[in-house]
Amino acid sequence: MAPQSLGERLYQLEVEGYVILRDMLSPEQVAALKRQTAALETFPMDYSVHQQCQSWIQFSGGPITQLIAHSSTISFLKELFGEDPVFMTYEYARSEPGHPGISLHTDGQPYGSKIFGYECSCPVMVKVLYYLDDLTPEVSPFCVVPRSHLSMHADANPYKRYKDHPEKVMVTAAAGSALVLHARTFHGTYPNVGNRSREMLQIGYRPVWSGPIQNVPAWNPVDLAKLPESVRALFVDRNVRRWDFYGGNKPPEMADRAPGINPSRWQKS
Repeated sequence: MAPQSLGERLYQLEVEGYVILRDMLSPEQVAALKRQTAALETFPMDYSVHQQCQSWIQFSGGPITQLIAHSSTISFLKELFGEDPVFMTYEYARSEPGHPGISLHTDGQPYGSKIFGYECSCPVMVKVLYYLDDLTPEVSPFCVVPRSHLSMHADANPYKRYKDHPEKVMVTAAAGSALVLHARTFHGTYPNVGNRSREMLQIGYRPVWSGPIQNVPAWNPVDLAKLPESVRALFVDRNVRRWDFYGGNKPPEMADRAPGINPSRWQKS
């Protein structure tokens, strides 16, 4: 059963590395999104023509763009981050019959990479995966190595990839569910051995303080002007960071409370 209380959801994400949020999209919302994704011009990934993708879809308009500001998701991320999330990335993926599965990998690569650029070099980042079709054992279910983001072992080097792992877990869910993933958690998908495709929309967010290691392209003001107000609020400068290189050992006005790191946060109702 999926975690129900806020504390349980925080625990599942922070400790296990992922959490399923059930019934985030109504059947009507799913249908509207699928009508729009059907018109996207996609490209195959280098490992299979049965993995069709499109990135940089945030300015598509309509339900796809509105999904960025999904109220229940943003409320959860505000609790998780302690502040408004910063929108970073947006991709569409369709797993078709014959898809061989995605290798176990992370989406958080601290020095950047050819695959992910510098957008995923943020110290803390989550990906929200909205499933537009049922995630069943036969149709590219999600797989994850729980708690792998906690390991400091060389095997947890976020640049490594694995073809399999004996302790990976299969995750299934109904259409309309969202999976929130810690970007440093090793994950992938099983093959699609069914007779239908499985569509997914993936959105990346981070806390304000947690900027990329190098600057990424800024938003075009012309594009920003077209966004609904609720969505535009999440499109702050993607390069914003909060840190203090010259901070001292005893800076003035230090706080003596920090609820965001309380072990008791996992008991929230």
